[in-house]
Amino acid sequence: MQLKRVVVTGLGALTPIGNNIEEYWTALVNGVSGAAPITHFDATKFKTRFACEIKNFNVNDFIHRKESRRMDRFTQYAMIASDEAIADSELNLDKINKLRVGVIWGAGIGGLETFQNEVLNYAAGDGSPRFNPFFIPKMIADIAPGNISIKNGFMGPNYTTVSACASSANAMIDALNYIRLGQCDVIITGGSEAAVTIAGMGGFNSMHALSTRNESPETASRPFDAQRDGFVLGEGAGAIVLEEYEHAKARGAHIYAEVIGGGMSSDAHHMTAPHPEGIGVIAVMKNCLENSGIQPEDVDHINTHGTSTPLGDVAELKAISHVFGEHAKNININSTKSMTGHLLGAAGAIESIASILAMKHGVIPPTINHSNSDENINSDLNLTLNKAQKREIKVAMSNTFGFGGHNACVAFRKID
Repeated sequence: MQLKRVVVTGLGALTPIGNNIEEYWTALVNGVSGAAPITHFDATKFKTRFACEIKNFNVNDFIHRKESRRMDRFTQYAMIASDEAIADSELNLDKINKLRVGVIWGAGIGGLETFQNEVLNYAAGDGSPRFNPFFIPKMIADIAPGNISIKNGFMGPNYTTVSACASSANAMIDALNYIRLGQCDVIITGGSEAAVTIAGMGGFNSMHALSTRNESPETASRPFDAQRDGFVLGEGAGAIVLEEYEHAKARGAHIYAEVIGGGMSSDAHHMTAPHPEGIGVIAVMKNCLENSGIQPEDVDHINTHGTSTPLGDVAELKAISHVFGEHAKNININSTKSMTGHLLGAAGAIESIASILAMKHGVIPPTINHSNSDENINSDLNLTLNKAQKREIKVAMSNTFGFGGHNACVAFRKID
C-alpha cells in the first residue's frame, strides 16, 4: 500500500527556558540556561541542589484550580502544551472527524510527585489507609493523553508510551505510523515530565547520574565538555500536532515540516549505561535513515541525546561518526539539553520541536557551556559550540535514548 505523508501543523512547549513556543525558541538561539536552585522543595541536604524547573508559572492561569488539583504536574504541563499546539494548528474542532483524531503521549515516570506525597502522608499518619481518591488517576502515566482527549473529544487511539527518556520520541513514531497507514487524520503527540521532586532528585543522585556543580548551576549541563559530570534534571512538556498531508493541505494549514521517518533499536547491554561503542545508537540511526528513504549525505542537522554524561556523549558521537562517515563533519550537531536540562520522557518532544524550529528559521541553537575539549571526541565534528549558527536545513534528525537501552530517532524534512 502507498503510505500517507505526515506533516507537522502545530507546536506547543512549556520548558525551563520558555513557557510557550516563542519564548522557548528565543531562549534557545540566545543560549539561555534554565538551571537554577531548586524551589519545589528544600534541597539543602541533597548532593544536587539545582535543576531546570519551569519558571514564572502559575498553573491556574491556564487551568481552573478545581481541575488542576486533580492532576499531577506532568498532566498539567501536558494540557498546557497541547492547548498551545492545537491552537497553533488552527484545527476547527467542530468540523474535523474526532473519531480519526488521536492522542499518543510519552512519559517516562508519570505522576511521581503524587505517588511520593501520598506515601509520605501515609507514613506520617497513624497507619490508617487514608489515601486521596484521585491518587491513582493522578499518578498513572496514561492519564495525560486521557485528559487531552476528554477535553477535546478526540476519540482515536489514546495511550502513553513508556520507554524512559525515549518515551516521547517513541510516541511520535507511533503517531507517524498510525497516520501513514491511513488509520488517523490527526494525532496530538509529544511528552511531559515532572520529576523534580524529593524522590526524583534523591533517586538520580543515588545513581551518581546528576551533575553536582552546585556552585554554578547555569554551567552544569555541558554536553561534550571534558569536565562534564552528569545531567541536569528538567521538567516540562512539548506537544506536536501531526497531520496527514492531504488533510492539512485541504484545510489550508500552515506546515512546519514533514516527518519522513523514525527508527528504534535496543542496546541490549546494560540497565543504565550505553554500549561503549554505541552499537544500539548506530542501529537506530541506520533504521531511521532507511525508514525515511534518505541517505546519510542528506542530513544537515542532528539534535543529539547529549545528556552531559561522561559515557553517553562519547558513545553517541562515535556512533554518528560511524554512520555518517566523512559526511559527519558537514553536519551541525548540537545538544539543546545544555540549556533545558534533561526532561526525561519529554526530551524527544521538546528537542524535535527545537529541530523543527531550527529548520524553519535556518538557525542551529548552540551547545552551551563548552570550554574544555574531550580527547575522546572527534575534533572534526561541528558541535555548534557556545553560539548559534546560521544554516539552511533540509533534513534534521533528533536522537533520544532511555534507561533499559531504548533508542529512538526521528527525521524531519523541510517543505518548500
